[in-house]
Amino acid sequence: MARMRRKADLPTKPCAACGRPFAWRRKWARDWESVRYCSERCRRGDGPAPPRA
Repeated sequence: MARMRRKADLPTKPCAACGRPFAWRRKWARDWESVRYCSERCRRGDGPAPPRA
């Protein structure tokens, strides 16, 4: 059975475009070291993602 982790325990890093911290996601498990952006919007360079409520 998979071990559950709290979100606070996951590694984080700052976004290269907007500078906000973002947390590890399962879909990035294989290439976490090369992930640089928090969202597709930041990756495209359309400006930072809108603030989260």
